[in-house]
Amino acid sequence: MPFNSQDAARSRFRVQPVIQGEYRISDQPDVVFSTILGSCVSVGLFDPVAGIGGLNHYLLPDAGEGGRSDVKYGAMAIELLINELLKAGASRTRLRAKLCGGANIISALGNIGARNAEFGRDFMRREGFPIVAEDLGGVNARRLQFQPTTGNAKVFSVPAAQNQSIAAKERAPHKPKKPDVTLF
Repeated sequence: MPFNSQDAARSRFRVQPVIQGEYRISDQPDVVFSTILGSCVSVGLFDPVAGIGGLNHYLLPDAGEGGRSDVKYGAMAIELLINELLKAGASRTRLRAKLCGGANIISALGNIGARNAEFGRDFMRREGFPIVAEDLGGVNARRLQFQPTTGNAKVFSVPAAQNQSIAAKERAPHKPKKPDVTLF
């Protein structure tokens, strides 16, 4: 079943939000993950043979020196997503990646968007996951819809007038989820 954003709007699909510091996986063909990204990045990973995939939404590339284990950081967000996909039956050798976000929408945030984007690319290369598509960088926020079972994605540009409110949400305090997975 091909993914069409108009179908999602007509409720043919069950749209599930993925907010900052979260990740979700699904093997249900009628599920579409949706998120809004400014300087944050989402990594969509999917196994096209097993028909399972997932999406995360991270705020910062890493915690720096003495880093914390928090899903708002790229390394933790990606590791947890990979672990959940493998536990659910995905094959590491078949996982494919799509990356989105990393805009530099507010100069006061510095180059955090570019750093987030580069972190995602580097992580995928280091782990050997092919990046089959990306929509990274720029100066405007995006809305992403990702169908996890097929990896189909649709990206919508958010009007520049909304960039300020998206940036404010990205700077808001984050309440992390406690992971119950041992990282390897």
